[in-house]
Amino acid sequence: MGEEQVFALRDVSLQIGNNEYVAIMGPSGSGKSTLMNMLGCLDTPTSGLYTFKGQNVRTMSDDDLAEIRNREIGFVFQTFNLLPRATALKNVELPLVYSGVSADKRRERAEAALDSVGLGDRKEHKPNELSGGQRQRVAIARALVTSPSIILADEPTGNLDTKTGQEIMAVFEQLWLHGKTVVLVTHEEDVARYARRIIRVRDGLVESDTVTT
Repeated sequence: MGEEQVFALRDVSLQIGNNEYVAIMGPSGSGKSTLMNMLGCLDTPTSGLYTFKGQNVRTMSDDDLAEIRNREIGFVFQTFNLLPRATALKNVELPLVYSGVSADKRRERAEAALDSVGLGDRKEHKPNELSGGQRQRVAIARALVTSPSIILADEPTGNLDTKTGQEIMAVFEQLWLHGKTVVLVTHEEDVARYARRIIRVRDGLVESDTVTT
């Protein structure tokens, strides 16, 4: 902002291990989304060190970062971010297009991903023919189709009613139980309670980092 520098995050120090289930909480403007963007290699820190599987993210090229995002990280967003004119199957196939996977393999893997979230019978439906919960399941299938090690979810139940939100959180629970690392950003205590660790962020600082039962 002109000559004024605003630091979204300051002195953040934490480590997330393989197969952890973490919720990042905090009020609007606290820095939680910036933290998630850094974890997902969408943003790089201006100072300090972020290592992803032993690699220093700050020294990576844009192409290297894109490769990590496509190979290792699945993103799930509050607004689903689906292509409105494409079927569920085509939406799920999309990350594989960028990976150069053949058409037959793309379809096979996309169908398997949709089956895994209980939407095998909706693969030819377009987003406007699906409920909000079904759209979010498509988004989760799209995140899974590249077989990532980490799922990052930004307010994944924000546009859903309570019952549907619970169903979506049950999907994340299963992903974690099957070995995925799950990191979700939320401002809802009910959603955060599904995680096994809660990191609370305020004014760009980690206020608390608690392991839950």
